[in-house]
Amino acid sequence: MRVVVTGASGFVGGDAVRWLRARGHEVVPCGRRPASQLRRPIPGYVSWDLTRDRPDLPDIDAVVHCAAHVGDSADDPAFEAANVDGLHNLLAWLPAAARMVHVSSASVYDLESRLVQVTEDAPYGSGHLNAYSRTKIAAERILLASGRPVTILRPHTIYGPGDTHLLPGLLRAGRFGALPMYGDGTNLLSVTHVENLSRAIECAIDPAAPSGVYNVTDDGHAPLDEILRTLLRRLGVNPRIAYIPRAVAWPAAHFVDALPTALRGRGDRMLSRFLVSHLSKEFTMSTERARTRLGYVPRWTFRDGPLS
Repeated sequence: MRVVVTGASGFVGGDAVRWLRARGHEVVPCGRRPASQLRRPIPGYVSWDLTRDRPDLPDIDAVVHCAAHVGDSADDPAFEAANVDGLHNLLAWLPAAARMVHVSSASVYDLESRLVQVTEDAPYGSGHLNAYSRTKIAAERILLASGRPVTILRPHTIYGPGDTHLLPGLLRAGRFGALPMYGDGTNLLSVTHVENLSRAIECAIDPAAPSGVYNVTDDGHAPLDEILRTLLRRLGVNPRIAYIPRAVAWPAAHFVDALPTALRGRGDRMLSRFLVSHLSKEFTMSTERARTRLGYVPRWTFRDGPLS
């Protein structure tokens, strides 16, 4: 198949490009960065800013939409531009016959609730914890109302080779000797190795695959403390994990989130309601639908999946 992958210069998109090419697909990798600014060359790369440009691309069979603005800012307008306006522009360009696979996020669920083996039919959250959740919910609603068949994949806490968030954060903690964490570490979590997500993407672009919404995680789940300590050990660092009780962290996060932007900043923060919600409560996801309808079979877990 001939497949366009947006966000190809990023973590998830880059892995999807490598995975699909290794399995014989003709891939057109696209990204917002100019080719001269890439960390490493990507053969066939096309610079495409979804918020502005209309590229001249060949006929395609599918689009895998990985491009997104990611972070924990509450009100950065870049989220709306990239995650909502960019999606509108992509849909306006997308050929009618092409399959649409959208990489969304488990952050669309109600993050203020305890989520136990949550299924794809669970309601959206309010979307007010940060701009990322809010715009990811908006993007899904746009797609589901578009009238065209779309496949939406919802991973949770993606990690693996090329990760720019979770694993680098753990390595930084190793250098400073302590890793602050919220809750008590006993809460169960589902996580997603990036190559498992690429496997799901390959399943979703199959012309015979049914469209719909699918959770995508590793096989099984584990307590947060076990996940963190296993990854830290595999990365060769051994910092102390300093757990901050949720009863302390949640009101503190409310206070920080209520500060004016000039005081709390627009960038990622060490403390927010989004972070406390993600890290201090159970958040496990059912992948039964992806397994039975897409034929998704995850290969890796945090215990054995490649990290670099």
